[in-house]
Formats: sequence, C-alpha cells, structure tokens
Amino acid sequence: MKRKILLLLAAIAFVAVGAQNIQLHYDFGNAFYNDLSGRPQVTTTVEMFKADKWGSTFFFTDIDYFKDGAAGAYWEIAREFRLGKKSRWAAHVEYNGGLTSLKNTTVVSRFQHALLVGPAWNWASADFSKTFSLQAMYKQYFSGQGRKGFAGYQVTAVWGDTFAGGLCTFSGFLDVWYDKDANGRFIFLSEPQFWFNLNVIKGWDKVKLSVGSELELSYNFVYNVHGNNNKFYAVPTLAVKWTF
Repeated sequence: MKRKILLLLAAIAFVAVGAQNIQLHYDFGNAFYNDLSGRPQVTTTVEMFKADKWGSTFFFTDIDYFKDGAAGAYWEIAREFRLGKKSRWAAHVEYNGGLTSLKNTTVVSRFQHALLVGPAWNWASADFSKTFSLQAMYKQYFSGQGRKGFAGYQVTAVWGDTFAGGLCTFSGFLDVWYDKDANGRFIFLSEPQFWFNLNVIKGWDKVKLSVGSELELSYNFVYNVHGNNNKFYAVPTLAVKWTF
C-alpha cells in the first residue's frame, strides 16, 4: 500500500500543534505499466498529527477503490516520546497493518502485522517551514499470511518544505526495510509530494484546499499482475488535499 506522508510528524514533536487532512489521489499506475493493470486507480488518505507535552501521535489510513467498491485498506499509527524538553531525540513506537486485493480476483492479501521501535532525530527551522525527521527502527513481523514472524529493521526519513510565501509545499518520506523474502532482502519505498496551497491566494484564505501530485517510487514493493514484487516502479498521481 502507500502513503506515509507524515507532514510535520516528529520533526515538530516538541511543539504543541496539530494538523489533520484528507487527500484524494488518482493513480496512473495501470496507464504507465501493463503489468499493473489490476491496480486500483483511486485512493483516499486521512492523516492526523497531534503534538503534546510528552511528544506526538500520528496516524494515517489509506483506502483504495475500484469502480465497484473498496479494494483494500492500510493504516499506521506512531507515537513518539520526547527525550528531554529541548532535545531533538525521541523514542519512536509504530504499528503497521492492512489488506489489499487486485482487480478481477477474489484473492485478498493481508499485510503481516508489524511493530517498530527505535530512536528518532527531529529538526525544524525557526519558523517550522522546513522539517526533517530520521528514524532507525527494529521491526518485528508477526506470523500471518503463510509466513512465520521474523525480526528486521527499517530506516525512515521524512521531510517537509513550505516556500514561496506558503504557496508551495514539497514533502514526503523514504523507507528502506529488511524483508527476508524480498529480492535482495530489502524493500525501498519513497513518496515525494508537491502541493500548491490555494489558501495563500488573496481572497482564498478560508479555502484550505491544495492541489498537487505524488510520485510513488518503489523497488521490491508493488505486486504486479504476475504476482511478483521484484521490480522498480515510478507511479505518479494527481491529487487534492483539504487541511482542517
């Protein structure tokens, strides 16, 4: 599945702010790649970030859709605990899980439950227009989907940059994690996004709408119609986002 655009995530975990948004993406995967013909074309994402005096909580949920209904769902929830009032270091705990299916098949595949723990290093500019977070985590997979549980690791980088007087935002994440059954035993996934924020336009200050695009870059992650997940894909979307 996709989308871990953490927005500010833990890069501002030491500031008492919150942010929520809902996104709608139209996916061009099956237009760019013949072997992704069974891929859902529409995804909705709901994200919530909330910082408090102890750290921050973040979660997101993706739901993919075919024309006749939902194709799958995926969610992550993460909690960070500050290691000192002014420290950029935090303890990170995270859960991943979900399910998905391909078009014209009754097969539904569930993601193995995974629990991640480890340190996070967070940075933000003085005005919080630029943020960055780096996480190094132990990743425990639990038994399921015909696979035994196993231990692995994951490295995650998250960034955000709002510029041009708030008109533009470049944000995203990069994950690299160990999977004993993957080609080369690692999986790569990155989803940079670019947004035009319409609320900074004169007279549009109450319109919390952004329009933009996401580019899903993956290797050993996306399953194609042949049942393989051993290729590189670059899949763009067209998207809108409403921030609450």
